[in-house]
Amino acid sequence: MSQRKRVATAGSQSKLARRSQQVVLDEDDDGDASFTQLTSSQVQKARENFTSVQVDRKVAEVVQFILIKDQKKIPIRRADIVKHVIKEYKALYQDIIKRVDRTFEQVFGLKLVEIDSKNHIYILINKLQPVPGEPISMCPGNPKTGLLFVILSIIFMKGGTVKENVVWNTLKKLRVDVGEKHEEFGDVKKVVTDEFVRQKYLEYLRIPHTEPLEYEFRWGQRAEKEVSKMKVLEFIGELHSQEPQTWTQQYREASSGESSQR
Repeated sequence: MSQRKRVATAGSQSKLARRSQQVVLDEDDDGDASFTQLTSSQVQKARENFTSVQVDRKVAEVVQFILIKDQKKIPIRRADIVKHVIKEYKALYQDIIKRVDRTFEQVFGLKLVEIDSKNHIYILINKLQPVPGEPISMCPGNPKTGLLFVILSIIFMKGGTVKENVVWNTLKKLRVDVGEKHEEFGDVKKVVTDEFVRQKYLEYLRIPHTEPLEYEFRWGQRAEKEVSKMKVLEFIGELHSQEPQTWTQQYREASSGESSQR
């Protein structure tokens, strides 16, 4: 191969590499700039370029993608929806996501909620409600839900923030010892500080200026959206055979939360 051909080939390969790199960067980018730069004419043109059948299919694909992601209760990033599903339909993102949200509400009884407007992160929520006619139970569905409900109750009754040792000691009284492998939950501490935190039900935060290090729990973003504080208070009242109004401050907060969600 001549010197000129080698240079030309190398140049072509270099251009190809740069182009490939740019494609990767574009795919990995959240694309906030391109979202904000979309004009109404670009959106209208996209609407004309795709048939209603194509858009219907894309809506169904997004619904399926979110349902699969939500099985592990992991928050869903807009960037991932665009990269893996929306793709060339990006200009129609707002149209598609509105229809996706409507589908979840009408078909599944779920609500798609954006919990982080800066990074555009979504979760699917389903109100934790007791079965009609049944007493409120600490296990409304499965054992892990029951464990979570108890921890959320502890945090709520303690004013919204509670040290982790308070949670561990309370669970121990309920025969759930974080120092031992539980037959139902396995590693309890991992479930609570890893799984529940990753799912955004809990926040597990280091307390500043503590030696040795101490941590505290708070309600996570998903819990704030999904769990009724009034139901938590009714659960506590049932345990103590008292009316929810007995706890004045908590009842006021729970009532305020119920009215704001209507």
